[in-house]
Amino acid sequence: MTSYKELKGQIEKLQKEAELARKNELTNAIADIHAKMKEYNLSPEDLGLGGKRKPMKMVRRPVAPKYRNNVTGETWSGRGKPPKWMAGRDKAQFRIQSA
Repeated sequence: MTSYKELKGQIEKLQKEAELARKNELTNAIADIHAKMKEYNLSPEDLGLGGKRKPMKMVRRPVAPKYRNNVTGETWSGRGKPPKWMAGRDKAQFRIQSA
């Protein structure tokens, strides 16, 4: 029966071998890919790598105010919940006149 230390030593040895094999396989795969790209005159963009950017998000611009409290100067765009200064009053009296 093998001891714990012997098994740990074998594990470390196998892990080193596995890492070396992985590096070798990666090197071979990369070389193969480069050769195929050269043979078929492919670029990274042809493979869908790089070059394409994510679509830009729509930028929301602030909405111009439609109502103004003449006492405090506060404004409201007319969207969303009405402000407290407008509660129970006619909107028309706060309407900003367009020139």
